[in-house]
Amino acid sequence: MSKARLTVIDIAKAAGVSKSTVSLVLQGSPLVKEATRSKVNATMRELGYVYNRGAANLRQASARSGIIGVVVNDLTNSFFAELAVGVDTVVQSAGFVQFLSNTSENTDRQREVVASMREHGISGLIVSPARATDAADFKPLVASGIPVVVVVRSLPGARMSSIVSDNVRGVAMAVKHLVSLGHSRIAFLGGFPDTAVFAERRSGYRKAMDESGLKFDEELVVPSIPSRAGGVEAIGRAMTISDRPTGAVCFNDAVAFGVCDGLRARRMEPGRDFAVVGFDDVIEAKTAVPALTTISVDPQAMGRRAAHLLLKQINAGKADAENIIAAVRLVVRQSCGTGQSKPEGKLG
Repeated sequence: MSKARLTVIDIAKAAGVSKSTVSLVLQGSPLVKEATRSKVNATMRELGYVYNRGAANLRQASARSGIIGVVVNDLTNSFFAELAVGVDTVVQSAGFVQFLSNTSENTDRQREVVASMREHGISGLIVSPARATDAADFKPLVASGIPVVVVVRSLPGARMSSIVSDNVRGVAMAVKHLVSLGHSRIAFLGGFPDTAVFAERRSGYRKAMDESGLKFDEELVVPSIPSRAGGVEAIGRAMTISDRPTGAVCFNDAVAFGVCDGLRARRMEPGRDFAVVGFDDVIEAKTAVPALTTISVDPQAMGRRAAHLLLKQINAGKADAENIIAAVRLVVRQSCGTGQSKPEGKLG
């Protein structure tokens, strides 16, 4: 089959789908199932269609529709849903459409998603990188002139704009709050230890312990999957420590919610028997029982800020890197109680 004579009908026959489905894929329509989209894209690549006339058509469609790609590492974490809402409010008002994708911490999936978005002619990309992502993974995108804004997790060595929270200061504030309530055995629970965010938050934990005159104990640092289930696991391990903690700063709010679940499973009440502090301040933090003390990042605001930065670069026609560390604040609620009142670590 001659590449010069390839038509949408040829692609449809080769892929075993309808002509209209191929057209929807070319238009970047969200109506097409991901499996079907992948099949059509694979067929076009095999026949050499995407990289000639098809690619030109896709770029023209993108220029009219204004597609912004948003790729996150864990959409099951409500933080990223809120961040995506923040992005959407800004890009919609600017006449752009958001395409959202989840990588589930899989770098292969991330490469596939980014490649597909590039083929569909995205105008820019906002990404929270999966674990083990290398800055080199985004070089082709940057080289092509497509603006990229990295959020939540920094990528050392990457020549891309980024917006991350002040992780060191945030965790340090949380630790000092617990110290002010009389705690000295304070755990740091949750998070993947091979990520930059974990390293920064652990650094803030150790810094605050040192500044408070408390001995840093590696045993009190308990990594886990940064999820609710991971929080249950982390508090379970923390409770086996001989000189166990009386309070904890959690990697994020999801872990904190799991810690509260794990405490209740042991007939301990968060805020009364054990102090819990989260990180993020997702919507559920305010309505949880007890309401969660946490470090507020304001995920929707971070999404809006990332979108404004990306649109600024798109409108300027260049992608000069800007690196922003967003301020955080401690929001005190009920999950820490009022202070330590019993020698064994119970809270009054």
